[in-house]
Amino acid sequence: MINPEILHEITPLSEKDCFYIVERNKSEFTFPLHRHLEYELNYIEHAEGARRTVGDSVEVISNFDLVLITGSELEHTWENHKCNAKEIREITIQFSPELFFKNFIDKHQFKSIKVMLEQAQKGLYFPLDTILHVRPLLNSLSHEKQGFYAVMNFLSLLYELSLSNGARTLSSSAFARVKLPADSRRVQKVHDYLMQNYTQEIRLGKLADMVGMSEVAFSRFFRLRTGKSVTDYLLDIRIGNAIRMLVDSTQSVSEICYSCGFNNLSNFNRIFRKRKGCTPKEFRENYNKKKTIV
Repeated sequence: MINPEILHEITPLSEKDCFYIVERNKSEFTFPLHRHLEYELNYIEHAEGARRTVGDSVEVISNFDLVLITGSELEHTWENHKCNAKEIREITIQFSPELFFKNFIDKHQFKSIKVMLEQAQKGLYFPLDTILHVRPLLNSLSHEKQGFYAVMNFLSLLYELSLSNGARTLSSSAFARVKLPADSRRVQKVHDYLMQNYTQEIRLGKLADMVGMSEVAFSRFFRLRTGKSVTDYLLDIRIGNAIRMLVDSTQSVSEICYSCGFNNLSNFNRIFRKRKGCTPKEFRENYNKKKTIV
């Protein structure tokens, strides 16, 4: 269920344009938590201490911030928080999912861009070395007057970003509601099972049997393919769904705790605080504040 209180932005992107770009110089962030169908690349500089929310990821940013968002239901916002800068610079590029028409994105030359766009369904953060590398492209793109060359430069920008080694996703898959892009049918099978049964008790032996492996071999295989233990992977799913319920419903923290597979409220609070830096109640209160235009 989509939360009706979160602003659904109608972007300025025209159907006849490949992308829309705007550069702003401002002293504060005022746009509330929102979502939109269009893909968005957002670059910010001179805003150290500001707080970025993308899905269930909440982080304080440094002097440079560059994020790509392609999830149509992925709410996001930037807010002042501890930023006292008076000369914040922001470049926002919005483009349609249909930019790569038909099977154009499936061509070999666009493979890295396709992978990047899939990852960005959860929000994709780029490290400082990547930002500094593409910054000249961003600067020139924001001032390019010739439409054709602007599109070519934009494609070059996407390609350079797709080569970044340090990019990392922000929101959890469960919160962003995206399907796991897995190159292993066994990992996909386990993922689908966990997404459907995370509210129940999950036994390692059951998962191992599903893919025809011993528990020891399966645990090693799963960590190798996902980078996480089965326990941590399941906790990510449970916490992601719990946060989605905190945001989209009025159910109590206790009700959400038990409906997401946790059998102990204090344990739920402890795990939540460890992963999100606040209690479930505090997360809900902070999230609700972002919905208000100030």
